[in-house]
Order: sequence, then C-alpha cells, then structure tokens
Amino acid sequence: MAIPAVIAHGGAGPGPSRQENLEVAINKASEILVAGGNAIDAAVQACMILEDDPVFNAGTGSVMRTDGSVLTDASIQTSDGKIGFVIAMEDTPNPILVAADLLNEEINGLTSEGARMWADNNGHIKRKVIGVPPKGQIGDTNKQITGDTVGVITRDTTGMIVVATSTGGCSFRPPGRVGDVPLPGSGFWAEEGLAVAATGIGEAITRALLSYKVFEKIKVGKYSLEESMNWGINKLISSKDSVGLIALGPSGPGLGVSNTDMPWATWEQESSE
Repeated sequence: MAIPAVIAHGGAGPGPSRQENLEVAINKASEILVAGGNAIDAAVQACMILEDDPVFNAGTGSVMRTDGSVLTDASIQTSDGKIGFVIAMEDTPNPILVAADLLNEEINGLTSEGARMWADNNGHIKRKVIGVPPKGQIGDTNKQITGDTVGVITRDTTGMIVVATSTGGCSFRPPGRVGDVPLPGSGFWAEEGLAVAATGIGEAITRALLSYKVFEKIKVGKYSLEESMNWGINKLISSKDSVGLIALGPSGPGLGVSNTDMPWATWEQESSE
C-alpha cells in the first residue's frame, strides 16, 4: 500500500505572501487522503481552494489580459493515463472542475466558447470572474509580467498520482494567448507513479517542454528529484524567466524547486496516522 502524500505550489514570482493560503489547500487534500479518498478528489478539491482564493493568479484571482478580459485555464492528469484540460474559458472561476469532468470523456481538451458550452451542458454554472488588473500600464517598459499558476500533486493509498493545475494566464498578453498550464508535457505530466508540474513564464516552459523533460530525467533513475528539477530549470530555462517546479514520486514527500520566489508545501502521511 502506498503512503498518501500531497504537494502544492502557489505560483512563481514575487508577490504577496501566499504560504499560509497554500497550507489551507494542503490541509484539505490531506484530510481527503487520510479518510481514504482518492487522489483525483484530493487534487481537485485542493486546486479549487487555490482558485477561490484571490491572492493566487487562478480562478477568482486571475489577471486581466490586454483587452481587460479574464480567461481561465486548467488541466488534470492521472498516472494511469487519463487527462483533461480546458483553455481560455470565460465566466469560469473553477475551470479545474470542467477539466476533471473530461477525464472520462473520449475528448481530452476543450477551448474558448466550445469549452464554456460543454460546461453549460454538463452542469457547470457560469459565474463572472472580475479579475485583477496587472501592475503597470500597457506600454510601460517597467511593467511586471505575471505568469504564475497554482498546482497540486496527490498520491493515494493505491499509488495513483494525480496532477492538477489552474491559471488565469499571463498579464500583458492578448486574449487568444495559450500558456503552459493546459499543454501536456509543458505545464504538467503524470505517468508511472510520478508527476511534475511547472509554474512561471509559460512561453519559456512551453518551449522547453519542461515538465516532461524533467519527468524523463527522473525516470532514468540516476538522478534525484532535486537534481532533475534543478537541471530542468538551470539547463532548459533562461535565467531571466521566472520558473518553478514541483514533483511527487511513488514514495516519499514531494519537492519544490524554483529560480525565484515560489511558495510550496508538502505533506506525507505518517505511519501512525
């Protein structure tokens, strides 16, 4: 029997204190896992807590695009081969719920108006997301690009591992822009008892296919989680791009590594619990 565990991050890059807020999601996931719940439920419920907290750039706290729109993305993948992701959804503060509903569908991903229509038909009620204006102004050379996300990885007693990520996208980007979060291999990857999730500047993460490349490095078996994650950030990512990673394997606690500020927290059930 596998030992339940969870790890979560609250986005890469400078910002308000987010560590205590992150712990709320960790606690929720751990409660579900200790009670015998599965990794999917634990990951989704924890991710929803992060989406509902306006301090994070996801769901309720999503940043505005250049046209003032607020569009949300999310993804989820299980280590037994299921996947679901949604892109650029309007009026969707909890896109992780829609992504999770795709796990048992023939299709894997949906985008934009089509994603919202599918959500409507499957009981996901529209709720307006007000959004958070980014720091700086359009055209300001000192503008701060916000590209963080939230992410959760869980492991249940069966050994199943699930990764769930969500974001409001990147500030100072057009409404059609797609970042790393909903792209398999870029913002996330889970397979064979191991999962990796990325956060930060999505274009850099996508170009590097960062999550999958780090996943492969770990699976070789010669490198630890920390060595593999540091390799990914230092070798595949430019030092000017703020990026972070979390990972969780078949045993032991999870780990977070970044080249910038990135709140993260992990929990593993003790044998006496």
